[in-house]
Order: sequence, then structure tokens, then C-alpha cells
Amino acid sequence: MSRPPTFAPPPCTRARVLHTSRGDFAVLDASPSTAPRGTALLLPGFGGSKEDFIAMLEPLAAAGYRAVAVDGRGQYETDGTDRQETYAQGELARDVLAQTAALELGDGAVQLLGHSLGGLIARAAAILDPAPFRSLTLMSSGPAEVVEGQQIRLKILCDALATMSMDRVWKAMRAFDPPVEAETDGGEDLRRRWMRHRPAQLIATGRQLATEPDRVAEVAATGLPVHVISGERDDAWPVPRLDGMADRLGARRTRIGGAEHSPNTDRPEPTAAALVSFWDSL
Repeated sequence: MSRPPTFAPPPCTRARVLHTSRGDFAVLDASPSTAPRGTALLLPGFGGSKEDFIAMLEPLAAAGYRAVAVDGRGQYETDGTDRQETYAQGELARDVLAQTAALELGDGAVQLLGHSLGGLIARAAAILDPAPFRSLTLMSSGPAEVVEGQQIRLKILCDALATMSMDRVWKAMRAFDPPVEAETDGGEDLRRRWMRHRPAQLIATGRQLATEPDRVAEVAATGLPVHVISGERDDAWPVPRLDGMADRLGARRTRIGGAEHSPNTDRPEPTAAALVSFWDSL
């Protein structure tokens, strides 16, 4: 779960509802002061939300890009159901296609970015229909399932969510956080976000992270330009595994110094600069 430094969006950003053919989605829509050079759709990771991209919205807008960060179905401020089947990866991918269509870009194409779980959903959408997209960026999101240690953690979490309240699970998670983390970023904003997630969404997507097959060949077959970006270290997909995926895709590869699994919150300025450089190159 990313820990955004703030939940307050910058002045260039409008919090609104994106109406689509598959329902309404809460978004943060950041626009440049002049006509945009392009539009990016940003998908958050497991247990995260659109706020995970807040620190990147202003630099992206300043570079001329409209950036739309979205809460997926059952995440934070977007409603969902209590049925796990509604969060199947194919359903979430179709949501992304509907969100893209609702951005009303005319003949323009979207620069699609997904962080962690969001990367698995983004690539599923691109595989389903690459036509609406100009490029695909996989941020700290690997070729297949997460490492074994994370699979074990996800199973424990999903089992707990099936039998315990969200509040009890939150308190248990915070008790196991490293002492410094528990003291510095246990804020009410994070707790409120967690409490508004649908447990069914967390269970279904947690299992996806633990069982995802290798779909790199399918991504390559889309023909989309791909950017693989990560921190210097990653506890979900080892960096060498991300390097290998980028090689298989013929993708641009960026490592953000001083960042770990969430370069969007660890080092937002250089991360935004790397994204702009990739999009400009297209």
C-alpha cells in the first residue's frame, strides 16, 4: 500500500466523478494551464487509491500533460459490491476501457499507467483492446505473481478479511508495521481510506497478485510502446525480474534512485520527469 504524503490535491486538480458506461468512478483530474499535449490515466495499486499519485499531478500538468488518477471499482471513493466475482481481472480491465472512453479525447489516445496491482489491470486492459492507448507504463509491476513472501502475507490478509472487520484488520496491520512507520504515517487519512475499501475487492485482487500468470508475450503482441519503471529495490517483484521483463518487451527501463516499491510517493519529482521523457519520446 502506498503512503501518499498528503491527501490534498494541488490547485491544478479537480476532484470529480467520471461517468462511464460501467458506472461512476472517483477521479483526480489534473490539467495543464494550456491545451494538453496528452492525457494519462493512472491506476493505483493494492489497498491504494488515486491519492497515491497526488505528488506527481502538478509536475505532470506543468509538463503539459493532463493526468487522471482513478479509484477503481471498490477502492476508496468508488463504490463496489460485496461479490468477489465483480472484481475479476477481466471486469476491472473492462472498467479501464470504459474510463478511457469517458475521457472524451476525440482522436487522442491515452498514456496508460498502472502501479503494482494497477499494472496487472492496465496490461489486461491493453491486451483486451490496445486501440485506445498510446503507451503502457508498468510501475513496480512484474511479469507474473509476486514473490513467495508476499504471497504468504496476502493469504494471511485475505483470510483475516474473510472473518474480521476492516477496523480489526487495520489495527492488526499497524501493530506489525515497523516502529518508525507506525509512528510517522499512521494518520487518519490512511485509516479512512482503508475503511472505505470493499473487503471483497481486497480479497479478490489480493488473490490475483498471488496467482497472476506470466502475460509478457501477450503485452508484447499489443505492439504498444512500454515503459517499465521502478525503484532501486522492490519487495513485491525483485528488480532483476523487472529488468528481465523489460528486456523481453523491448521496453524503456527506468530505475528511480532512492525509491522502493512506490516511486510515485517515494520520489515523485524524478518519477514524473521519467514519465514525461517517455511520453515526449513518442
